[in-house]
Amino acid sequence: MKPKVAETFPVQVELEEGKKYAWCTCGESAKQPFCDGSHKSTEFLPMVYEAKETGTKWLCQCKKTNKQPFCDGSHSKP
Repeated sequence: MKPKVAETFPVQVELEEGKKYAWCTCGESAKQPFCDGSHKSTEFLPMVYEAKETGTKWLCQCKKTNKQPFCDGSHSKP
């Protein structure tokens, strides 16, 4: 099963060092790019990520990235 493409562009977020975030891997969450529990009817689980530093980051919403949870430009590839 492939994840749903939530959007075809990354989203800018502010992360706090040491804080844990649950990145949506299924694409079904209404709180993209973060998990809201919508995966419960799928085989997907959220990816829990602990921020290594405070700052602005670009998180993937197409779910095709090879650098989860960060955007690697995969949304612009066919």
